[in-house]
Amino acid sequence: MFSRNKYANGVYTITNPSKYTGNKAPRYRSGWEHAFMRFCDNNPAIISWASECIQIPYRNPLTGKGTVYVPDFVVVYQDKRGKKHAELIEIKPKAQTMLTEKTREKEKLAIALNHAKWEAAAKWAKHKGLRFRVVTEDDIFHNGKR
Repeated sequence: MFSRNKYANGVYTITNPSKYTGNKAPRYRSGWEHAFMRFCDNNPAIISWASECIQIPYRNPLTGKGTVYVPDFVVVYQDKRGKKHAELIEIKPKAQTMLTEKTREKEKLAIALNHAKWEAAAKWAKHKGLRFRVVTEDDIFHNGKR
């Protein structure tokens, strides 16, 4: 499996507590999660957000056992036309989202596990009227080039 990011982790200090709907203090486990928390906390289009507040059952393809997946965020935002949207968000390095020729065997197993979680999350979200999305560094740090 991929090792946990040892560079950035901690408890995020919320600056707009009225927007945060989680039932515990938001913990970040990477600099990218921290950047996304700042984005949610400070972006006026974000109506509400929560961190690690939903548990989604899924079957682990490596063990065959039932377990739960906890997506990183739930975000409700308003688009430019005033329409509200709700999304489940998972923050992941792009390298942990897809196979390449350079992907090692251990990483292939982690990617297979991620995809099982995400398939369950997408199905769960659709049933609840939400969208599930994996956000990578390309999404967080796109420099307005879209």
